[in-house]
Amino acid sequence: MGTEHPDGSLPAPPDDVLEAARVGTWTWDPRARTLTVDALAARFLGLPQEPARLTEAELRARVQPEDMVVLRSSALLLIAEGRPMDVPVHVVTAPDRPPRPLWARLAPGPADATGAIRGTLVEESEPVAERLQIEALNRAPLPAGQTAGQTAAQTAGLSGGQAAGVPQAEARLRRSREAFLLDAGRALAEATTTSDVLRVAASLAMPGFSPDELAVFGVEGNRLTVVGHHGRLTHAQEPFQMPLDTAHPAAEAARTGRPVYISSPQDYRRRYPAVWPLVSGEGRRAWAVLPLTGAGRTTGAWLAAFSEPVAFSSDERAVLGTVARMLSQALERAHSNESERALSRGLARSMRTGAPQAGLSVATRYVPTGGGLQVGGDWYDVITLPDGRLGVVIGDVQGHDVHAAGLMAQLRTAVHAYAAEGHRPDAVLARASRFLAGIDEDRFATCLYIEADPETGMLEIARAGHPHPVVRLPDGTCLLRHVDGGLPLGLMPDGDDYPVTRMQLQTDEILMLCTDGLVETGGHDWYTGWIRVRDAMSPAPADDLEGMADALITAVHGPASHRMPGNLADRREDDIALLLLRRDALPGQPGAEPDGPERRIALTVGQDQPERLADARQEIRGVLHDWAQPEQVDAGTLLVSELLANVLVHTDRDAALLVEVWGARPQRRLRVEVADSSDDLPHRRSPGEMSSSGRGLMLLDILADQWGVLPRGDGKCIWFELHEAPTPAAASAADLVG
Repeated sequence: MGTEHPDGSLPAPPDDVLEAARVGTWTWDPRARTLTVDALAARFLGLPQEPARLTEAELRARVQPEDMVVLRSSALLLIAEGRPMDVPVHVVTAPDRPPRPLWARLAPGPADATGAIRGTLVEESEPVAERLQIEALNRAPLPAGQTAGQTAAQTAGLSGGQAAGVPQAEARLRRSREAFLLDAGRALAEATTTSDVLRVAASLAMPGFSPDELAVFGVEGNRLTVVGHHGRLTHAQEPFQMPLDTAHPAAEAARTGRPVYISSPQDYRRRYPAVWPLVSGEGRRAWAVLPLTGAGRTTGAWLAAFSEPVAFSSDERAVLGTVARMLSQALERAHSNESERALSRGLARSMRTGAPQAGLSVATRYVPTGGGLQVGGDWYDVITLPDGRLGVVIGDVQGHDVHAAGLMAQLRTAVHAYAAEGHRPDAVLARASRFLAGIDEDRFATCLYIEADPETGMLEIARAGHPHPVVRLPDGTCLLRHVDGGLPLGLMPDGDDYPVTRMQLQTDEILMLCTDGLVETGGHDWYTGWIRVRDAMSPAPADDLEGMADALITAVHGPASHRMPGNLADRREDDIALLLLRRDALPGQPGAEPDGPERRIALTVGQDQPERLADARQEIRGVLHDWAQPEQVDAGTLLVSELLANVLVHTDRDAALLVEVWGARPQRRLRVEVADSSDDLPHRRSPGEMSSSGRGLMLLDILADQWGVLPRGDGKCIWFELHEAPTPAAASAADLVG
């Protein structure tokens, strides 16, 4: 058995063994796009028997185009699956000789060669080659108009002339050109930039009459400019340009929209004597210049120069014309893509946030969906308002195309202007909805707008169909905060209402706003996507807001995103807009106390907002999500709901809720305060069996560990506490330790 390399592959046989076995070797470098062959493989390819290096264009010129298509697809499959493959190859050694049949084996390169492909090249054995030749002879077409058993003379007698037989070599050449056009069309369709298109054009090797030099001209006003070139066309290199009325074949093709074919140097000198001195020293024998047209107008010209004479038959002109049309379409697509990318870069630059605001820190991220555009319909904005407050906006316009990006830019500007005028959050969204409906009735947008007070941390939030915000507490707990909202912008511009929700952001708490791409990218639904976001946000350090933003994006787009794939088969992608808002302690204000509460939430329930009782119940359950005893969670939820309802029913004032969790597990303490501005103190009553009220204080006595009433200068506060009771298992462990 042979010795294996550390990477598991067998060592290469000695060169003399390979030569004795008539096996040539080669290596393909995908970065340099070159093929390195040994002496025997070079001889198989019709080259002198010595090691050589071929470019992709030189390889195309020696291999039948249909085999080149198979080689390319086999190489892609090899890279994807990593298994060796055998491919038949026919090498064209001379125009008057049949192709040489070979077998090429493709295998992955060594571990230290990035992306390299290596292989062997052997001649087909005589029995196999003989069978292939017999099969080709049996498939040879009969002369036109002749049937089996009929002589050529009989056919000529029937037709009244000489039979128009199609030589086998000409038929093979036509098939090769058809395969070449398919391969060229695929390569040009994959090119996304102008440089990619020019690179593909330079590698084109047309069967039978491959050009040696190429140049692409573009029309700019009344001038013709060289866009790119390949070869040694000294007169057609950047920044060469000329007026369209110049007596030059490229100018004539661009000016008239008709191709120009020049089959000899004498013909060139006769037709274009003024520019002949520029090209006479290049050693070319034939030229073809074809117009590049798009959208009904001529956009440039493509020049191909040949070192051998070319008669430019009808077939050759058809091939050149087809390539010119494909090249024109590819350049048009590339120009459109580059223009869209330039637009998207400008729009993305406009989303940069302004100067930081004292008391509030902001971190933002924008990640496009990964297509040609670098911006879509998602956006964010941070606005400094006249009264010292801060406006924060995030939104998502329907779609991922240029139109969506344009609408996003207009809508972002409109929201910014309405906010800067001093309108309240509900008025800002109402005006923005009418604005969007006025410029486009077929698109809608989701949006969330916040006015933040840096001194108090009070937030006023209006939501138009956008995902709810997330609050990260100082201990790392992440909670979805329900915010009342209306329909997306643009759906009902004259009849929709956007209620305003007030909540307070405590010191060192972080509010996260995002578009749905952060949750759903990778095929996730809202449940699995939220778990992914929570698990990335919770352990991130609160004092490094930029690092937290990076961690969230990495969880969605980084390598770790594939460890927990979504459960949706399409793994859909979307733009991502992310904004993190953290409340910091102002100078002179106390920061978060080291021995302060681990968790704190505050919200207000207005007299006209009884539906917010459900939000309050959801908030306290979120704060107590890891509480040891579920019964205490139910008790705390019931008491919060009861105290808030009492304020709404028995007073005409709003209720302010403050929830704090103190201490460490498993002996924490929950303190809840419900305050209002009414001076009426609660009184204990003895309700009857059928009474529907009067049991609030009784419930406090039964369920709370402590409770009380605190009169205040502007009203009163009813409070209660629950002390976390450890689980039976934890209590038993504590007893054993004690």
